[in-house]
Amino acid sequence: MPQYFLGVDGGQSSTTAIIGDEKGNVIGIGRGGPCNHIKTGDGRAKFENAIRGALPQAGLHYRAACLGFSGGPKDKEDLVRQLIRADEYNVTNDGLIALTGATGGAPGIIVVAGTGSIAFGRNARGETGRAGGWGYIYGDEGGGFDLTREAVRAALRMEERWGPATSLRDKLLAAVGAENANDLMHRFYTTDFPRPQIASCSKLVDEAAREGDRVAIEILNRAAQQLAGFAASVRQAIFEPYEPALVSPVGNVYKSEILRDRFEMLVGLNDANQFAEPAYGPASGALIEAWRMAGIEPDFSGLPKEEKLGSR
Repeated sequence: MPQYFLGVDGGQSSTTAIIGDEKGNVIGIGRGGPCNHIKTGDGRAKFENAIRGALPQAGLHYRAACLGFSGGPKDKEDLVRQLIRADEYNVTNDGLIALTGATGGAPGIIVVAGTGSIAFGRNARGETGRAGGWGYIYGDEGGGFDLTREAVRAALRMEERWGPATSLRDKLLAAVGAENANDLMHRFYTTDFPRPQIASCSKLVDEAAREGDRVAIEILNRAAQQLAGFAASVRQAIFEPYEPALVSPVGNVYKSEILRDRFEMLVGLNDANQFAEPAYGPASGALIEAWRMAGIEPDFSGLPKEEKLGSR
């Protein structure tokens, strides 16, 4: 009788589920709505709809199921057990499944730089560690919001004549339709500009840097240094000095070749690190974890390439 395994990535924007069998074959992929409504008034219903909507086949009983959620597993496990029938469950955070997907289950570290930033790692002994991820007020160094914040600060310094000239000012004003840097800053304080939208302006920093703007180049180099510092912190916490580790960049910030190249160079200063593109996405990582719960180690060749990590 066939055995089925389930991997789920429950994120803030969508939910992805992948079902596999005991031979390592992927037999179904589905997508649903966001899973971060659990604490709202109708949160339970939205959570249930997201999970059910993502499952490509209803009514299956799973040998093992691994579900990783943005915001962590707290207050979700009981609901998961009511919605999904399985012999074994692993309800965990999205960092673990993103790491497993990125490294194909090998020991390593991911450094995520999307709207925010965080690093998460696991060694060959199963020990885990993290750095960063403390939110846009006290942390998220090197993430998209942080890059835009640094660009706005540079524009303000230029306008008040206590900072160097930079093309970032005109680029930001044009992108937002602001009259001056002061107007720009006040617009960013309103609800008209949620954090992801502000973070999306970080591409202007890369644009300016590619045009030779020294202030923009400095912002990107500093961000790369901070992100590499996260990786170094996790490495020091859970890896031996000469123990090999894959280090994978995850997120839209790495679309900047300037930032990415410097990050790769800094990571490579430690000979035990191996810089590597993410192999698969977080839902695939959850399925790998589910397989491993049953002692199955397929070659993963059937995992979908279209689910590769791009941003988080």
